[in-house]
Amino acid sequence: MDEIELNGIVNTTATAEMEVHVKEILTLLGEDPNREGLIKTPNRVATALQFTTHGYQIDPIEVVRSAIFTEDHNQMVIVKDIELYSMCEHHMLPFFGKAHVAYIPNGKITGLSKIARVVDAYSRRLQVQERLTVQIRDCLQEALNPLGVAVVIEAKHMCMMMRGIQKQNSVTTTSAFTGEFEKQATRSEFVKLISANLS
Repeated sequence: MDEIELNGIVNTTATAEMEVHVKEILTLLGEDPNREGLIKTPNRVATALQFTTHGYQIDPIEVVRSAIFTEDHNQMVIVKDIELYSMCEHHMLPFFGKAHVAYIPNGKITGLSKIARVVDAYSRRLQVQERLTVQIRDCLQEALNPLGVAVVIEAKHMCMMMRGIQKQNSVTTTSAFTGEFEKQATRSEFVKLISANLS
């Protein structure tokens, strides 16, 4: 990670404190934190943790509200295959995958990139996939007051793949719906569209 990428994300005081603890963890694991390959590891870990959890510094509702436009469009708006990277709060191991997000406008739309930014803001925190799905849904519902919101997340969890049950091919799918998407016909259309390869 370069300095531009970390600007405004990394706190130097927090970094220094974390470095002490990471060094202790390395020692408890039986490693020598002073050997060549590990000398900079405490700093790298502290920096990486702050980057992967920088969503705490973002207000997702304000992200949406920063780009709201009046528009007479009342058909489904879908942004699918939004890459997401998060950290399981139980083991602090990554989970990653994609989110599919849709809403039906009620006189207001938001910039498409804002939907992806909402996904990032919530995923860049210690999370569980179930909560992440609902948070994205509720954010868009509150910020836009649309006729309905739909969110589906598909993700692979390293806590299942590299430890515990060790099932490398498992994928977890979660969903959350409001309004019109609670109707079977609308929900079916959404699922059909996110499953289709339109390219």
